[in-house]
Amino acid sequence: MSSSPWDLNKEEIADLLSSEPRYRIDQLWHGLHHEGQPPETISSLPIKLRSKLAEHFQPALTEVQRQTSADGNTIKWLWELPDGARIETVLMLYAERATVCISSQAGCAMACDFCATGQAGFTRHLTTGEILEQVVQARAAAQPRRLSNVVYMGMGEPMANYGPLISSLHRIIDDFEIGARRITVSTVGLVPQMNRFAEEGLQVGLAVSLHSANDAERTEMVPINKRHPISALIEASQNFRAKTGRRVSFEWAMIDGVNDKDSDIAELAKVAKAASAHVNLIPLNPTPGYPTVGTPPERIAAFAKALGDHGVNVTVRANRGTDIDAACGQLSAANER
Repeated sequence: MSSSPWDLNKEEIADLLSSEPRYRIDQLWHGLHHEGQPPETISSLPIKLRSKLAEHFQPALTEVQRQTSADGNTIKWLWELPDGARIETVLMLYAERATVCISSQAGCAMACDFCATGQAGFTRHLTTGEILEQVVQARAAAQPRRLSNVVYMGMGEPMANYGPLISSLHRIIDDFEIGARRITVSTVGLVPQMNRFAEEGLQVGLAVSLHSANDAERTEMVPINKRHPISALIEASQNFRAKTGRRVSFEWAMIDGVNDKDSDIAELAKVAKAASAHVNLIPLNPTPGYPTVGTPPERIAAFAKALGDHGVNVTVRANRGTDIDAACGQLSAANER
């Protein structure tokens, strides 16, 4: 039994429906991707076939909990997978559009100490279908708004789950019809995968969780830096831009007294300009396993201005869903079990 109908590609769907008329393949494919329906509810299929498909498949995601922020604009799901692993997905609603933040792994092995997912440790990779079902669920919940953007910034390191990452990206672009430029993949900086990703021919955005522009300090915050230091990240970022025409974004969680000093401004400006990267400053969100607080808003503003004065293109992210632990770095899937 396949855990999810979205795990199968079109050739595998064709094999599954080999005894059916060929047009049934397109009907099932259209129902899954364009309508976002599980097989048993696709009305263009005969009831007998729907029943057969319902027996063959089971949903990958079972809703355990759904939380909505006080302003009603952020929704967070806690899902249970068929083997009991748990993940979280976040939907951010705007006036006429919506963005979904999806997970690529249950847990994370990167061990960044200020991130709740990293604090929880790694459980397993997600399948293509488990990734795609998050998009399907979010698209339905966003209506009547259009699901316009997808960010792989939920639980896990997407580049460590490379095969399902790439297959899910192609399906989102080709079959869910969300433009590649409206999709962003986040990484802590797995350099070989970054270089491989640059060769994929996709116009997808790439965000690198930098957080420090000093190797010694970054290795403490982001342990993978010991294997892939900042000089390698700069080179991979330059390569990504050369191959895709798109600049990398450096994500920088603002941590009070840790990476918001004047010396950090100078180091970050040097690295960002060397990599031709955009800088996205993120107010640190509280997590149970990391006692240090975020940088005060006035210091974030001054930090951003100083970077701009150095000639760096910089923005400050507006956090969403902090009150339901749905903001950047807060996902843990550790709710009531």
